[in-house]
Amino acid sequence: QVQLVESGGGLVQPGGSLTLSCAASGFTSDYYAVGWFRQAPGKEREGVSCISTVDGTTYYKDSVKGRFSISRDSANNTVYLQMNSLKLEDTAVYYCVADAFCSWQEDEYESWGQGTQVTVSS
Repeated sequence: QVQLVESGGGLVQPGGSLTLSCAASGFTSDYYAVGWFRQAPGKEREGVSCISTVDGTTYYKDSVKGRFSISRDSANNTVYLQMNSLKLEDTAVYYCVADAFCSWQEDEYESWGQGTQVTVSS
């Protein structure tokens, strides 16, 4: 059974940076993609970024391109989301997800972490 544990959330001022971590365990050959979704208060959950664990291909939501960077440490089964130039609208609970392929559809992901809160506020 795949387990995903997020960490690194917190309170940051606009323009600041945070790095989220997703530690994964129990992966089988069926899991080739790890990504991040987020859900802001009163809004639907949305995909933010994803990385292929096969070839390292990365995907980003348009509003975070150039500010967020996803990366992987295969030796430690950990995926990171480096978030720079944070904006008020980045405030949300961020969830780590994993499945066979990267997708922007949350229903495609079988495995989810518990979420970590990111709050951008002055």
